Amino acid sequence: MARQSAAKHLSEKSRDNPDAKPASPDKARHPAPNLDRMIHERMRLGIVSALAANESLTFNDLKSLMNTTDGNLSVHARKLEDGGYISCIKSFEGRLPKTEYKLTASGRGALENYLSHMETIIRQMRKG
Repeated sequence: MARQSAAKHLSEKSRDNPDAKPASPDKARHPAPNLDRMIHERMRLGIVSALAANESLTFNDLKSLMNTTDGNLSVHARKLEDGGYISCIKSFEGRLPKTEYKLTASGRGALENYLSHMETIIRQMRKG
């Protein structure tokens, strides 16, 4: 609700002030707004990166690597799974449940695009 009100206020403000300057062209061309938000979040980037370096990892492996809680890992892994970035295979070893994650081809491509995008931003910042 607050965002809608703020957006409405800003649009009314610009309508009321025809001399208002449009957004800077430099900001419009800045690559950061185009980052893949699914991967950009720290925990999800860690999960995808860990899976890129390993053929597969169990839930407990990821939990230990990421130094996080069951609930936090579950939420982020589910978002990545729903987005098609990782696959989840549930099975049993004896009577113990086992959850194993793998990076999908789509997830690997998204990580490669994300890293390329970040490299571009770094190069632009260094040109300064």
